[in-house]
Amino acid sequence: MTGRYDTATLDDLAETAKRDSYVVLKDHFPADLLRGWADSFAPLLKEHIEREGHIQNRGSGRFYVTLPFDTPFADARVFEDDDILGIVERLVGREPVMCQLATDTPLRGSDFQDIHRDTPPLFPELPYETPMYQLAVNFPLCDVTPENGPIEIAKGTHMMSREEGLAKIRSGEIKLEQVPMKLGDVMIRDVRHLHRGTPNTTDTPRPMVVIGYSRRWLFRPEVSINVPRAVRDRLSDRARHLLRFNPVVESLDRVERGEKYQAFAF
Repeated sequence: MTGRYDTATLDDLAETAKRDSYVVLKDHFPADLLRGWADSFAPLLKEHIEREGHIQNRGSGRFYVTLPFDTPFADARVFEDDDILGIVERLVGREPVMCQLATDTPLRGSDFQDIHRDTPPLFPELPYETPMYQLAVNFPLCDVTPENGPIEIAKGTHMMSREEGLAKIRSGEIKLEQVPMKLGDVMIRDVRHLHRGTPNTTDTPRPMVVIGYSRRWLFRPEVSINVPRAVRDRLSDRARHLLRFNPVVESLDRVERGEKYQAFAF
C-alpha cells in the first residue's frame, strides 16, 4: 500500500491533531468501498435494534454496534492505510494496537448527548494531561450534515482537565463546533476531547465507523475485536501485529452476542 501524503504533510497533519485534538483527511477512502460497507451494515443495525435496542445507554435513538471482523469490514485497505497509520504512529508511538472496530448510529428520535470524553485519564491524580494514548479513527458511511447528527467537539480540551474544559465551554471561551463530513472523509481524534453527539432529524440512519488505535502497551478488553482464525491467516504480518491483543476465535458464530462496551462517557 502506498500513502497519499509525504513525510512533511504527515508531520503537519499530526501537529494539527496534537493542537486541536483531531484532524480530518478529506476524500480519503473511495466512496464505492464505503457504500459496500453501508449495505452490509444495514442488516446488522436492524438485528442489533431488535436484540438490544431497549438498552439505549448512549441516549435515545443512538446505537453502538461492533462490526464483525470479516468481509467486507476486515479490509486492510482501511485499517492498514499507510497515511492513517503514519499519523497514528506520530500521535501514540510506534507499534500501536488496533483495539476496536464498531459503529455509532443515531436515528430519528436521537437527542444531544451529555458532553463527555470517551476515556478516563490514565493518571487522575496528576494535575495535567499526558500525551495522547488512545485514538479513534472515524469515517461515516454516508454524508454527515447538520441535519443527521454530526459530532460536536471542543477543540483543544484533550490537554485540559475535564473540569477546566467544561468551565471554558460554559464561559464561551471554547465553543462546541460541529464537524460535518463527506462520504470518504476520515477523522483521527484524541478520545479525551470534550464532545457530544447531536440529533439525527432525518429518516435515514447516520452510521459512523470507529477504529480504535492505542499505544503499544494499552489493552482495553471491553472494545476488543474477535478475529476469526481463517481471517487472521490471510492477514499481513503488520496487520497481525496491530491486532495482537485481540482474541482469535474459530468462528464468529460461536462468539457470545451482546455489546460489552457499555461505560463510554467520562
